[in-house]
Formats: sequence, C-alpha cells, structure tokens
Amino acid sequence: MKNYKLREPVSAETNENLKAYPELMRSLLIYRGIDTAEKAEIFLNPDYEKHVHDPFLLKDMDKAVERILKAIEHKEKILIYSDYDADGIPAAVVMSDFFKLVGYENFEIYIPHRHNEGYGVHMEALDTFPAKGVTLMVTLDCGIVDHAEILHAKKLGIDVIVTDHHLPSERLPEAFAVINPKRIDCTYPEKMLCGSGVAFKLVQALLQKYHPGLSATPLKLRGEASTRAGVISPGQEKWLLDMVGIATLSDMVPLQGENRVLASYGLKVLRKSRRPGFIKMLKIMKTDQRYITEDDVGFMITPRINAASRMGIPLDAFKLLSTSDETEGDMLAKHLDTINNERKGLVASTVKEIKKVLLERAEHFSGQKVIVMGNPLWRPALLGLAANTIAEEYNKPVFLWGREEGKDIKGSCRSDGVTHLVKLMDEVKDHFVEYGGHAFSGGYAVQSEKIHTFEAALHEAMIALGNSAAPVEPLYVEAKLSLDDVSWKFQSMIDRLAPFGKDNPKPLFMFENVSPADVKLFGKTKEHLEITFYTSQNKKVRAIGFFMKPEDFAVSPRKNIPLTLIATIEKSYFGGTQEIRLRIADII
Repeated sequence: MKNYKLREPVSAETNENLKAYPELMRSLLIYRGIDTAEKAEIFLNPDYEKHVHDPFLLKDMDKAVERILKAIEHKEKILIYSDYDADGIPAAVVMSDFFKLVGYENFEIYIPHRHNEGYGVHMEALDTFPAKGVTLMVTLDCGIVDHAEILHAKKLGIDVIVTDHHLPSERLPEAFAVINPKRIDCTYPEKMLCGSGVAFKLVQALLQKYHPGLSATPLKLRGEASTRAGVISPGQEKWLLDMVGIATLSDMVPLQGENRVLASYGLKVLRKSRRPGFIKMLKIMKTDQRYITEDDVGFMITPRINAASRMGIPLDAFKLLSTSDETEGDMLAKHLDTINNERKGLVASTVKEIKKVLLERAEHFSGQKVIVMGNPLWRPALLGLAANTIAEEYNKPVFLWGREEGKDIKGSCRSDGVTHLVKLMDEVKDHFVEYGGHAFSGGYAVQSEKIHTFEAALHEAMIALGNSAAPVEPLYVEAKLSLDDVSWKFQSMIDRLAPFGKDNPKPLFMFENVSPADVKLFGKTKEHLEITFYTSQNKKVRAIGFFMKPEDFAVSPRKNIPLTLIATIEKSYFGGTQEIRLRIADII
C-alpha cells in the first residue's frame, strides 16, 4: 500500500512572505521551494525574455557556434547524430529546423536503430560517414561517454561537437567542443536541461552570433523580418519550443527554473503549432490542439514518438514532426498510430504471458519478494510498460528481461510504489553489466552467466534491506477538500502551477467520507473506472481512473458506501465538452 502523508501547516513567517496569495496557494508554493514573493513571481509567471539564460554561459558554446558557422560558410557536410527517444528525436527536429530556417541544405540526420545498434554513437555508423563527405558531426542527447567512438571520428577527419545532458564520466570525450551543463567546469545556471533543451541553447546561440564573414552566404541572423528561408526575424526561434516542450515533459527533468519556462512556452507553441504531421496526429488522437496539456504529451504524444524506435524506425517519428508536406504528415501520423497500437498489442500479449506463468507457478511467486521473469524472445524496449502493469496489479517490485538482437540480456524494472529500485539494485550490483534509474523505475543489463541466480539474489536483497528499501519521501497530500471545492474557480488557481511534472507534481487532495452515487466501467473493453459523486448543491462530480478497476484498490468503491478518495483536479475537453473532474490516484 502506498504511503500518503498530509502536508504540515506552513510557518507564520513564510505565510507572511506570501501573504498576497490565498492560503492553499501559499502552501502549494512553499512545498515546491517557493518561499518568497520574488520566487513566487518567477514561478507563477515564467517569462522567456527574463528567465531564459544566455546560451553562451554554457562551456564550449562559443567554439561550437564558430565551428558550425564556419561549416555553413564553406558548405561542409554536417551530420546530426541524435538519440532515438522522445528527447533525442525532438532535438533532431530543432536542429533540422534551424538549418532549414537559414537556408542550409548540406546536412543529414542519423538516428541509430534501437534494437540493431542501441543507445549512443556507434563505430559502424561512423565508418559510413566519410564516404558521404561528412566533416562535422553534432551529437544530440548522446555522446558524452562515447570516448572511443568520438576519438575514432576524429581519426576519420570528422570534427565532433557533443551536445548532451547525461552525466559525464571522469574525463570528457576528445571532441572539438562538448556542451553539457553537467560538466564540472561548466557554470551554466540550469544544470538539468534535457537533451533537446541543450540543442535549443545551441540554436539560440547560433542565432545570436553574427559573423561578418558569412555575408556572402544565405545566412542573415538579425534585422530582417521575413518568412523566406535564410532570413530569421528576432524571436522566431520560439517556434522551435514546441519540440523542446515535448522533450522537457517527456524526459522527466525537474520542472523548475529554466525548464519550467521551456515547458510552459513549449505548451503554448504546441497549441498553435503549424506542423502538418503533428496536427494530423492530434486529429487521430481526437485531441483538441487548443487545450493540449502535459498529460496529453506524457500519455498520448510521447508514446507515439517512442513507438517508432520500439517497433521500427525512429526516423519515422523525426519525419512526422519535421515534415512540411500535408500528405506525408497524414501518412506518417497514421503509420505511427498503427505501430503504437501494435506496441500496445505486444505489451498486452507479454502481460498475458506473464500472468499465465504467475498463475501456473503461484506457489513459487507467492513466496518471492520480487517478481523476476524473462524470455529471450521478449523485446527489452517494451518490457518497462509490461513491468508497470504487473507491479501495479501484484503489488511487488517487478524485473523483466529479454535479449537484445540475440546478444545482451537487458530488462526493465518497476517498483511497487514503496521499494526504492536503485537501492535494491545496488545490493546485487555484481549481477549487472550496467544498471540505473530512479526510485520507481529503472533499466539494466545482466551478465549472462548470472541470470540464473538473479531472482534469488533480488529476493535475498529485499529481505536484507527490510524497511530501508522504501524511499524516504512518502506521497504527500496537499490538503483535505470537500466535493464543493471542485470548481472552475479552484482549478484556475491550480492551473497557475502548471505545467506539472518532476519536482512540481500535480497536487494530490484527500476527499474524506464521500459516497459514490454510481460506480461503473467505460471504454471499448470496459477498461476505465468512473465514480460519480454529488456536491452539497447537488452538482455532479465525476472521478475518472484510466485503466483502473474497483478491485484494484485497498477499498473497492461501491454505490452509497462512504470512502476516502485521493485525487487530483483537472479540466477535460473530451468530445467538445468542458468539465472539471477528479482524476483518481487511490482509494484508501
């Protein structure tokens, strides 16, 4: 069972600092680290002009900009090498759009195949670039630990500019320039940019830098407002923030500081985006573009981008987001929707297979602290989704593994909502080739000779850790509310905190002793839960739980039986109707 804790009242002194705001808003701000009027103004009113940092504060940015502008001047072939996920692909779109804006065509996008190549820069790919005339390569969301590969590119006569946000190793790769806010010697104020965020800073810097030697080229960086390729008007780079917004929300970076600005403006641009493929995708999803939220990005848009790499060719997602052709956009939107549905089907069949084994070996698994299961035929890229379903249903940590292209044993793990997975994996680290993640989700690769003892090792580690396996932080409930509080006025206050995500979670509220007027399932296969309540003024309030059933909770909801509901409050525009409703988190 998840551990919920009601927030403590804030101090009188802090209350005084934020006296301009309602009492609940003061509490919501304070527990997000916003304890002064100045911080509150910045947090509640993110401003692109005021709160986005100078890109040249990033170490090596000046070198990178000068090298790219030189490559443009001399018409060199530039290779953009990006990661294949919902951070790397939008980053590639950002860079591609920049080159299109300045009228430069001698560039190429390379995105490695998730299954055949895997993450990072690869020797085999590098060996093909000289024949294409590549003399400059820019990595996006990767490259920071690819020392041998970057050195190999250098020997091939290719200058490499690494842009990344992952943690560097003790030494940096021998690249022409390394742009990463997590460099020890980098003083950039925002350390937690995502990969697309770093790519955007590079574009920002390129557009700020005027080089007289480029006057004979199509590149004119300031002063002329025009939509013609090669002429950039001031502020036009903001149209690229739709991609940065998707990546920032997808990559689970903290939504405070500069990331909050990028995500906020990213959502604004997404609501106005003119990208044909993106618009076609929204129509298929039946999502109203005017009201796109971070939830739409996380639950609808990101899975379709990731489906391209999990199921086939990641370049398809890049093309969808970057194309300016209506017909191609329509075709790619339908294609990504199809493969996303195929992904769902494969995950569902994997979950079905796992449940069958759990049933057949019920006695064994009932005695295990951790569910560990694998199949060489399972695709590792899909196992995180399956592990999440099993962990929620069986209330145990889950480790699933498959085999990548007949070679490495790789897998994903999900927590039961209590166990800290990294702490657990630390206890059996001798079994891993590599591992990492967060408290509630992670990934790993297991040594082949140790896969047979993997389950037993995790089981013993859980016993040895005991209560120390649990995260220190409980799930905080912001306040107790009544159903009468569920209103547009209340929601407008909550909206000021959006967008929500890491370090700015959507506020959870407790509704005590509320009685359902109705409990039912809905959806094509009755996979979603709906509970209807009524306020003291007899106004209907719906509570929705997607992919939830009454029996999923410690207290199963029943008509006219009082319960305590843990939920968030949200706006819904589904089907063209506007509604304030509750999103079920738990029933306790």
